[in-house]
Amino acid sequence: MPTLPDPVEELLEAALVGELTVVGPNGRPITYPLIPLYDGEKIYLTSSSLFSRKLDHIRANPKVALSITDPVAVGGRTDRATIQGDARVINEDPHGGWERLLPIWQAKEPAIVAFLKQRVALPLFFERALIEITPRHAWYWPSGQASDAPVTTAVGAAS
Repeated sequence: MPTLPDPVEELLEAALVGELTVVGPNGRPITYPLIPLYDGEKIYLTSSSLFSRKLDHIRANPKVALSITDPVAVGGRTDRATIQGDARVINEDPHGGWERLLPIWQAKEPAIVAFLKQRVALPLFFERALIEITPRHAWYWPSGQASDAPVTTAVGAAS
């Protein structure tokens, strides 16, 4: 499978927050801040399984976008990226299915280990679904200025 351009992958690996945009029931975009986890092929996010509208929105319309735009969330980098793709919700094992992402999550945010140690005290936090995004197109702004033309890349089958 084609991969994302190197600078976009670097942003994903650095990002502590990305903005996931889904399509709401009225056709309008809705954006949620989440931690993006990238395995070199797919982008993963986790979400509480309980009362999560974002999961309902994705099930109804899997077309999503993930933007990395906050310089603070990427260690001061000023470049930006937006990735469009197809998402699916993986919720077969909300108690532990997401744990396969722990190595990536821990490398990005070591504090997750402290949360895991308090698993009994925070049981609802750990009822998690995975959102898996297959990237289809990426836009990259090396300057970080949206007024500049982005570098674009198709990374999968045409949507």
